[in-house]
Amino acid sequence: MRSGEIFGLWCKKKCLREHPPHWGRSIGAPGAPRTCRTPLGATACAKRELAVGEKGSQNTMDKNFQEEFTQIVKFEPPLYKQRYQFVKDLVEKYKPKKVADLGCADCSLLWMLKFCSCIEVLAGLDICANVMKEKMHTLSPLPVDYLQPSERSLTVTLHHGSVAHKDPCMLGFDLVTCIELIEHLEESELKKFPEVVFGFMAPSIVVISTPNSEFNSLLPRVMLYRHPDHKFEWTQAQFQSWALETARCYDYSVEFTGVGHPPTGMEKVGFCTQIGVFVRKYPQTGESVRSEKPMEAVYKTVFKAVYPSLKDEKYLQNAVINEVIFTAQIIKHRLMSKREEYGDDPEKKSKFQASMDSFSDYFGKLVVEKNMEPFVSGNEVHIPLTTIFSFPKVNRLCGTFEKLRKLIAGKVTLSSDGSAVMFNIEHDNEEN
Repeated sequence: MRSGEIFGLWCKKKCLREHPPHWGRSIGAPGAPRTCRTPLGATACAKRELAVGEKGSQNTMDKNFQEEFTQIVKFEPPLYKQRYQFVKDLVEKYKPKKVADLGCADCSLLWMLKFCSCIEVLAGLDICANVMKEKMHTLSPLPVDYLQPSERSLTVTLHHGSVAHKDPCMLGFDLVTCIELIEHLEESELKKFPEVVFGFMAPSIVVISTPNSEFNSLLPRVMLYRHPDHKFEWTQAQFQSWALETARCYDYSVEFTGVGHPPTGMEKVGFCTQIGVFVRKYPQTGESVRSEKPMEAVYKTVFKAVYPSLKDEKYLQNAVINEVIFTAQIIKHRLMSKREEYGDDPEKKSKFQASMDSFSDYFGKLVVEKNMEPFVSGNEVHIPLTTIFSFPKVNRLCGTFEKLRKLIAGKVTLSSDGSAVMFNIEHDNEEN
């Protein structure tokens, strides 16, 4: 078998293995095959009638092909990961708060971006609702997100619809990504695309990636396009011409780059995936948005997740209460350990007091005033709120001492004057 045939078959089998077969297309006319993000930009549109026995034989063939494939063309990391990493690097550079992914398919890019601390709103759009529904659970908060709420807010929403249509839910985004999308659009959809994305949505930054047809000569078995659903594949000159004209029409600048370097000596063909990064030249005024944007909703929301956040007072209160109790327990434990160590002997009691005088040293000199020192009165341990507030995490959560008092009011046992957290030693002894 020729090396070219090995490469082509490897790509096909890898695509099927990594992406289960589906029908429908990411963005465009309903009913067309969907876009999948794979290392070569191909999709996993294959017949579901693939026999189990045939799948088994394909897996065996894959192992045989892998060794020979590495001698031909290999992207490391895989090309789709390079595209995602490019977007992630861009996010880390520009720190957008609101990001939309058009043609989000299986939500893989959205899942990666939800970990970027600067992002507060994530939205995905796809023409195939079933594809999104299969993986949208990966965008839901985990139990740990409720146990340890983030300081930032995060809302993730998925919409079913076409990029050829305008919907107000897509307004106000800082970054819009279109990864391996435009080559799947019909001519009529491609004509509407610039007006929808650059004219209507008008984000600060737009990232568009698409196959570079000049690289196809290095991909055996690619006769015309890399996937049957591709309506076109542009050369570098064609993509740049379209991008420059689009940028000119909508007051954007554009820079060109890509991922997937060609083999040494073949640099002329360019990147396997070509990328245009569009940056809006002038800020958009709120008045122009209100006057020019139609407000009719055409997309259907299929998923929405609101992550627990310390910006929500309910979660902030729980976090503060837990941290106050935890901090107070640590101080009480230290205090009672010292008390037990010195016992009831008068001489030892004086040593105990001397030890308490150096209590602040144990806590990193946080306790600097006499009235901030914890003390035992009868069967009760008193830990002043001022002491607890001096601990960095409590201080950072609350911001002000007044807010600390407000958040724990009625939730934590306080002394009669409300100045200290109070523990009953007898209750602790009974429990032990």
